[in-house]
Amino acid sequence: MPLLDGFTTRIVHSDRLDPIEHGSLQKPIHATVAYGYDDARDLAAVFQGRQGGFTYGRQVNPTVEALQTKITRMEDGVASVCFGTGMAAIGTMLFALLRKGDHFISSAYLFGNTNSLFMSFAAQGIDVSFVDATDVDAVRAAIRPETKLIFTETIANPVTQVAALDAIGELAAEKQLLYVVDNTMTSPYLFQPKSVGASLVVNSLTKYIGGHGNALGGAITETGLFDWAGFSNLYDIYKQGDPRKWGITQIKKKGLRDFGAALGPEAAHHIAVGAETLALRLERQCASAARLTAFLRAQPWVNAVYYPGLTSHPQHSRAMRLFRHPGALFSFELAHQVDLWRFLNGLRVVIKSSNLGDNRTLAIPVAHTIYHEMGAQRRASMGIDDSLIRISVGIEDADDLERDFEAAYAAASEQ
Repeated sequence: MPLLDGFTTRIVHSDRLDPIEHGSLQKPIHATVAYGYDDARDLAAVFQGRQGGFTYGRQVNPTVEALQTKITRMEDGVASVCFGTGMAAIGTMLFALLRKGDHFISSAYLFGNTNSLFMSFAAQGIDVSFVDATDVDAVRAAIRPETKLIFTETIANPVTQVAALDAIGELAAEKQLLYVVDNTMTSPYLFQPKSVGASLVVNSLTKYIGGHGNALGGAITETGLFDWAGFSNLYDIYKQGDPRKWGITQIKKKGLRDFGAALGPEAAHHIAVGAETLALRLERQCASAARLTAFLRAQPWVNAVYYPGLTSHPQHSRAMRLFRHPGALFSFELAHQVDLWRFLNGLRVVIKSSNLGDNRTLAIPVAHTIYHEMGAQRRASMGIDDSLIRISVGIEDADDLERDFEAAYAAASEQ
């Protein structure tokens, strides 16, 4: 067995801890939906959870399971379940664990699609309160007798507010509430939510973990910290085996099976291979983000820059204490005399696109695209100005990126 002390070593050699077909160095793609058994009693035992094995591709696949093991090791958890997208992971988790009449608390500084999803659950009788998660007292004030769960992101997209992660963890433990942390913006390399008491960890595998913009995926990881025996929404049939895994078992058996948001083996393979360079990519991306934000902050044509690595950021000290680096995503507001569209269209290296965590640097006008449906009032409450541009920093040479911003401003200034 290889030594697996370092973060990257654990990822690169994860598959080797279990036998791999034909001596392959990576788990191969198992492009199959069904699995056959010589003895029908074995098939029944696998379905009933009395025996290990594979049942049907909507729930289990060897390639996907190898990725789940890798994610679990990255997050220092006890088990993970993968899904077709990050949104599928969040939606299926809520679908499996909450019921009509329940209430949960969410950060108000939230990814637009997640906000839309939560409002859809509210319309079906599962109420949600949006609060300022940078302030633990705001979270505490929102707790009700029917509250089951607290949800927050590590660094908010796009204005980079940093939640009071450790204080919320202490509050959730005190009140015996599920604490769900979306780690997408930081990834397990920059931060492990288990360290602040998270019960469940969400990752959009599409983003930094996959890293190459070639596969969609999401994951929920069980940290083993939550006492599921006191959670009233668990079904008795899933209270088998290790009590630390009762919740993730219900998410898989009741959520993934019934909701059907499965991750395919081809996408799982892409993500697993991409994950091997997560630390290498993020080291470069975070260094470039720090340089670019310092550069932009000094420009007269920029009104504001939002990045936790800047000492001017309201949660700078919190970010530097909790995270290995303050991330590779930032946003900035153009001065209002600068035409937003001419500036964006003047970019040549930076790509105008909606993804983040890619090897390529991506820019998007936030208010007009991914947060457009929220409306002006909700955008204003989140600090999203009409001139706000979100930047996901890639692995290009920082000199080229800096020159590209300068050239875009010059293009936007031409008469």
